[in-house]
Amino acid sequence: MKIRMNATCLKCHFNKNLETALSLGDEATAFAFGKDLMRLYLSAPDDVSSPWFGPGVTALFQKYYGLGEDRYVEEKQLSNAYVLQRMDAIRSRVESQADPVYAGLQFSILGNYLDFSALQGKVSFDELDRMLDLGFTMDVEKGCYKKLCHDLETGKRLLFLTDNAGEIGFDRIFAEQIAAKYPQLEITFCVRGGPVLNDATREDALAVGVPFPVIDNGNCIGGTDLQQLSSQAKAALEQADVIIAKGMGNVETAYGCGYNLYYAFLIKCQMFADRFQKPMMTPMLVRELDG
Repeated sequence: MKIRMNATCLKCHFNKNLETALSLGDEATAFAFGKDLMRLYLSAPDDVSSPWFGPGVTALFQKYYGLGEDRYVEEKQLSNAYVLQRMDAIRSRVESQADPVYAGLQFSILGNYLDFSALQGKVSFDELDRMLDLGFTMDVEKGCYKKLCHDLETGKRLLFLTDNAGEIGFDRIFAEQIAAKYPQLEITFCVRGGPVLNDATREDALAVGVPFPVIDNGNCIGGTDLQQLSSQAKAALEQADVIIAKGMGNVETAYGCGYNLYYAFLIKCQMFADRFQKPMMTPMLVRELDG
């Protein structure tokens, strides 16, 4: 089913990419870039979600500005370094709580702040430090969390669909708490199949020391597009008893899939604020099977 790109999303997507183009060169080049971007929109199927355009946009930045596929490489490295420097302290704080799984979820969702695309020009490591200091005050929907815990207790396979670099380090801490409480679970992490924005790849999973098996989704789309998954990723989805999906891109691409999937993210765009009737930066835990 997925969440189709609407007019609000189209406007935001176009403006962000055009602003980036204007920051990289002259007005004439940005104008040509913008015209090609509009052609990309016009050529797309009507039912696609925003992440579908990722490879095409990357190709346009390569064409007009010579940018490599991994144009967020510096931001990814800084994000991974940030969480690595704090990992032991965060883990200790999480494990000191009465419910380390819930605490791990709180910090995993906070890690979704490390989104240099959705929060273009607004990501601050100092701000994330402040957010982490207040992490235990985060309110995650308790009814949905209770269902998640039940499914983790009764399931055998957990698939973790990751989102951004750096954030994947917070996901690691969360998954470690799940593994400690529910040792029967086989946990697998799934990352992107190649560079897309500042999303996590195998290299980022390795950089933050993810101790679980890691697979990739077989493509460079910032989400989980079921039609473009590798056979390995598709099998992992079908065999999982529980799936945790981080970030808005996974919501946009996987919504309506019918799997036992829990979306965990911060609201960082107007389309999501409107859909969920929540203010920006609200932490969300939403179960696919609940609609």
